[in-house]
Amino acid sequence: MIQKKICLFGASGVGKTSLISQFVQGIFSDKYLTTIGVKVDKKLIECEQQQVQLMLWDIEGTDRYSVFQERYLRGASAYIIVVDQTRTSSLIEGIDIHSLAKQVNGCPTVLAVNKSDLEQHWHWNERQLTDYQALFDLSFNTSAKTGDNVELMFQQLAELLVAEHQSDD
Repeated sequence: MIQKKICLFGASGVGKTSLISQFVQGIFSDKYLTTIGVKVDKKLIECEQQQVQLMLWDIEGTDRYSVFQERYLRGASAYIIVVDQTRTSSLIEGIDIHSLAKQVNGCPTVLAVNKSDLEQHWHWNERQLTDYQALFDLSFNTSAKTGDNVELMFQQLAELLVAEHQSDD
């Protein structure tokens, strides 16, 4: 069995906890609970005939009143930047977090554009968004509420990490 630490970063309220709950337990709650510090969940998945235990670190939201905590990235195999497609500021904050995180850990990165079940309220055109997505190894439009692309995102990330692990051997 392979264990991989995955950190989820993003602004407050973008749906990091909800994505993890949907992936690990298959549930969604409309109740908003602020994560303080970090909460760790695990899920064992099958990937390329290998068991992979994903250790999912749900990191408290970063906003203008709090600073990025680079210590959470120690030992991380990958990180996911979660943004809310109904809030332009969450993409800007997510890109800022990504820039800081890349300086600390060069591991694979994922952009999760969450809340795809809601109408998009961004001021970006498709070309600009494509440019932002190009900063990441993988990019997904997700909905923690409906489950759209949540399983796929974690599965493809696990496949990328297993392939990387095998090339290190």
